[in-house]
Amino acid sequence: MKKYIIEIFLIAFAIIPFIYLSSIYNTLPSQVPTHFGLDGTANGWSDKTSLWVVPAALGIIFYIVMLLIPVLDPKKKVNLMGGKYEQLRAIVTIFISLLSIYLIFISRGEKIHNSNILFALLGFLFLLLGNYLQAVRANYFFGIRTPWTLESESVWKKTHKLGGRLWVTGGIIIIILCCLIKDNHIMAITFLVIVITMSVIPLVYSYLEFRKESSELK
Repeated sequence: MKKYIIEIFLIAFAIIPFIYLSSIYNTLPSQVPTHFGLDGTANGWSDKTSLWVVPAALGIIFYIVMLLIPVLDPKKKVNLMGGKYEQLRAIVTIFISLLSIYLIFISRGEKIHNSNILFALLGFLFLLLGNYLQAVRANYFFGIRTPWTLESESVWKKTHKLGGRLWVTGGIIIIILCCLIKDNHIMAITFLVIVITMSVIPLVYSYLEFRKESSELK
């Protein structure tokens, strides 16, 4: 019974962006901003009907995809996460729905007055996901999937342990900097630097660990 209640809750959350878009749709201009520059000013527009697909449908798409992943996983490694995967699925579904609502909200104007809100939301997501990376078993769908982590179970575990700590630390730093940095350009560049660092370090680490492991087996 509890499982069905949780699913109903997640489905309800996934359709909230549709409800919100429906409530403001008639007040939107025919062309809405869908892309913004580093200064938060709109530099790309689309027909407002596109909002029904992106971002309104993102929550439902992610909900369905994450619901199917355990079924599609050929090695059934995702099922080994147990409750951890269900928690992760709930976090991603709720976050994507909130992000969709925010993207619909900013489509009403031609400038993002406080783009740090978006960066802070992403930082919070990194923080949450970092806590789950260590529980992710080797699979073909998500995680730090490099040729070396997929080849070695031990390299996968070591890389995700490091990656989890980096994501948590990076998320905290991003949230703090969003409160301190007011310039949109500087915050955007800083965000990109942190994200690239969080991505490159585990990639290089997995390669070095795999080489180390391979040399020890010779």
